[in-house]
Amino acid sequence: MTEENECARPAEQPPAGARAGERASARIAGVLRDRVHEGVLKVGERMPTQAALAREFGVERGAVRQALGALRAEGFLGPARRGVPPRVTRPRRDAAHQDPATREPRGTLVALGPRLVRAFEERAVRIDVLTLTAESLIPAVSEAVIAVHHGTLRPVSVTARLLLPGRSTRLAFPAAVAEEEREAVRGRWLRMRDAQARVLRRALTGLGHSHGVEVSVEFRTVPFTPPVKLYLLNGAEALFAYYLVARSEDGADGLPGMFDTWGTQARLFRFETAPGGRDAAFVGEAHDWFESLWTTISEPLSLEE
Repeated sequence: MTEENECARPAEQPPAGARAGERASARIAGVLRDRVHEGVLKVGERMPTQAALAREFGVERGAVRQALGALRAEGFLGPARRGVPPRVTRPRRDAAHQDPATREPRGTLVALGPRLVRAFEERAVRIDVLTLTAESLIPAVSEAVIAVHHGTLRPVSVTARLLLPGRSTRLAFPAAVAEEEREAVRGRWLRMRDAQARVLRRALTGLGHSHGVEVSVEFRTVPFTPPVKLYLLNGAEALFAYYLVARSEDGADGLPGMFDTWGTQARLFRFETAPGGRDAAFVGEAHDWFESLWTTISEPLSLEE
């Protein structure tokens, strides 16, 4: 299931297995693309082997091959020879991509992971999130956690605060078209919300046990359906996306007709603080908005294991 879309898919979408493969290859391509932009993978160097990438991302080689094929089509990789990884190249118009202010927004599943990894480069990591569920956040955090385990990232503390819709909230989405199905759909979403929150909490608190990182993870609920998702990283960066709502037909994926959103594909717009820039004003206002919700109308969310 996708985040914020645990309950349904539009009928025209491909089967779940195909979607999972596409998401995996898109995520891998996004991470590798960002490594090229940020100089982690340098032009002229050879890409890691498919076997090494498959181990790093925990996927089958087929997903890696698809990701590398996409990067080659974009001009990030040179010609491939059997048994020899291709070299990193500089695609046309790469200079535009290196400027974060001019990058096109990308889907959450692809864009969020590299930004979380960058956030974990700080000694004190702070993540504030408003969302429908934590599904997009789980693989993104996992990338950073894996880097901590590998020793490439060494945060001293991690503080995460999530705002999620409350149990009694009448959700605008996901929601069944037929009134008699609405409670069942809401219950399914609620179970997914809590399960994903537990996974996220365990992933982060595990850093305290394994690496001595000081970790705080707190969940609170708001009495409304968030029309947008917001990720605030270290008080210096805001990632913002609109939820696009669609109606699926009755019987799609064995579920009733739904009003829902495919949250993992929602395009993230990135804003960073810069002296005197409008991005800085947006990040500041977004932080104040989150804080106002956290300290006024939100209520604690207790998760039982």
